[in-house]
Amino acid sequence: MERRRLGKTGFEASVIGFGAWAIGGAWGEVEDTTSYAALVAAFESGVNFFDTADVYGDGRSERLIARLRREAGGSLFVATKAGRRAPEQRVEHYSPENLVAWVDRSRENLEMETLDLVQLHCPPTDLYYHPEVFAALDDLVAGGRIAHYGVSVERVEEGLKSLDYPGVSTVQIIYNAFRQRPAERFLPAASAAGVGVIARVPLASGLLTGKFTRETRFAEDDHRNFNRRGEAFDVGETFAGVDLDTGLAAVEELRSLLPEGETLAGLALRFCLSNPGVSTVIPGAKTPEQARANARAGERGPLDAKTLERITALYRERIAPGVHHRW
Repeated sequence: MERRRLGKTGFEASVIGFGAWAIGGAWGEVEDTTSYAALVAAFESGVNFFDTADVYGDGRSERLIARLRREAGGSLFVATKAGRRAPEQRVEHYSPENLVAWVDRSRENLEMETLDLVQLHCPPTDLYYHPEVFAALDDLVAGGRIAHYGVSVERVEEGLKSLDYPGVSTVQIIYNAFRQRPAERFLPAASAAGVGVIARVPLASGLLTGKFTRETRFAEDDHRNFNRRGEAFDVGETFAGVDLDTGLAAVEELRSLLPEGETLAGLALRFCLSNPGVSTVIPGAKTPEQARANARAGERGPLDAKTLERITALYRERIAPGVHHRW
């Protein structure tokens, strides 16, 4: 699998990583034995970058990844996130004391003295205008609790503002065939700044797999059921903010673009990695079969220029009017 430099971390990350939200919770029922098997399958398929967060299953996914590190000999890079344990998303909760407490909890869950990468977990926009928060992260690096830090953002503007801070090594942002705005300004700016880009929600919460219909029903504890209108967190996290009926119709048009032997999920992942400004793409996987299928996209490489042009045209016509201006 192709590997790319992960910004200022210097790590050579597999172009397909592993997003561990689904094995923590909020995606319907998961079973730890199967979840761990998915992690192993990803690692054995060449994935060396694993992304998690302290709130995914209240540490559940972090602990599963800790087991993988033990049994794989530690030869992988783990990115976790901090900030969503705050009682509400206000800048004052991102105090040095809280950051230390959150980081120390992840260090315990992941069984790591020094965390590879800690990302602020979609903090409020105002935080990017408070340099003291980034100074506190610099102190965590100096003290050996973390090796690198970055941010996970909701909006392009937040990602651009984060580039003002020299300690920011990576930015995680939603980027997929149905969320293309980051390619306009942010991806080139991040590349120029030497900052790594982690493309999250690459399958638009599964919408881009082509497996859903209007009759599909999701479990009560699945965010694709309870966050359709942003009831629990930013609506852009669910189906990338695309109205489901609109998305389903666009997915049917995407089917006509499939190269021989390709799946819709593979097409969607290859779309993301086709942009050289992306360091790694982090689809989720709840089963070994899904993990291996995701990894295969990293082996097939970028899409051809004609297919990319047709996907972009479809986005502009079908999807952009509802989402482009929002994030």
